[in-house]
Amino acid sequence: MEVIGIRELKNNATQILRRVREEGAEYQVAYHGKVIARLVPVAAAHPAENEELEAIWTDLDELAIEISARWPEGVSAVEAVREARREL
Repeated sequence: MEVIGIRELKNNATQILRRVREEGAEYQVAYHGKVIARLVPVAAAHPAENEELEAIWTDLDELAIEISARWPEGVSAVEAVREARREL
């Protein structure tokens, strides 16, 4: 990982960020010789990750439906939480 100074980053920001974006280059940014930051490419979400997230949301929706079906009538969520806290 290449170390660059703040002045170099300022003067060459466009080129440096282009290398990060297009080539996956990584930099350490130094101030008075001490590394203070890193520039690294952000990984894009993979389609598999999106599918996993969609499955998680679907599971949560199904759980919400199940909880709603079993929820006692006339009891608010706030009341249920208060009651549970009293039991602790």
